[in-house]
Amino acid sequence: MSDQAEKLAQTATYTPSGGSGSSINGVFDNGDGLVDLGGRVGVTANDPQFVCRTSDVSSAAEGDALVTGSVNYTIRDVIDDGTGMTTLMLETD
Repeated sequence: MSDQAEKLAQTATYTPSGGSGSSINGVFDNGDGLVDLGGRVGVTANDPQFVCRTSDVSSAAEGDALVTGSVNYTIRDVIDDGTGMTTLMLETD
């Protein structure tokens, strides 16, 4: 098991479009950060993501739902890193 997989302590509910929800574990990151646009002023960006085992979300797709910390998210991108971990890029509903 990878070091990252051992840290999957946050529970979320993943629901595919038209399907039923299932409980998965992962690491949530709200993704707040400053984006440098090449000028003197940066822009704050919010890019929430949830990293979990690929086997837990093997059929995940854009438009599916994830609920964690009582917040509803829509999955806007699914990034499988090829090591057994997948990053779900999220947006709030």
